[in-house]
Amino acid sequence: MDRKQVMKMFNKETRIGVLATSNKNGDVNAAVFGSPRMINEDTVIMAIGDNRSLQYLQENPKASFIVVEPGEAPTTWKGARLYLEMDSFERYGELLDSFREKIRKVAGDRSANAIIAAIRFKVMDVRALIAPPN
Repeated sequence: MDRKQVMKMFNKETRIGVLATSNKNGDVNAAVFGSPRMINEDTVIMAIGDNRSLQYLQENPKASFIVVEPGEAPTTWKGARLYLEMDSFERYGELLDSFREKIRKVAGDRSANAIIAAIRFKVMDVRALIAPPN
């Protein structure tokens, strides 16, 4: 898939996104996230609270993010599967502060204060939401 097109879709406010993670034992987790942004063709950033996704990422830095842009019917939906690896985890700094400020404006103090870290992921691979049959 063309990463420039993926980045455009990824950064839309109207998209749905799910982060899938797995811990060191192979237990899996999937959670809806609105904060992730693709800042270039190879990097995704996101804000995160103290939750299972964060716990699992600290044990296993690999994750997948599915982004979906709904259409009239499932056959017209657009989307992509991004395969990620956590590059950095920041509990302080400019990136975290910027996420908190954006979240504060949209969802209020309580939601902003629940954010405890900012994460940078390397994009390892990108695939279509629905792969054509072989």
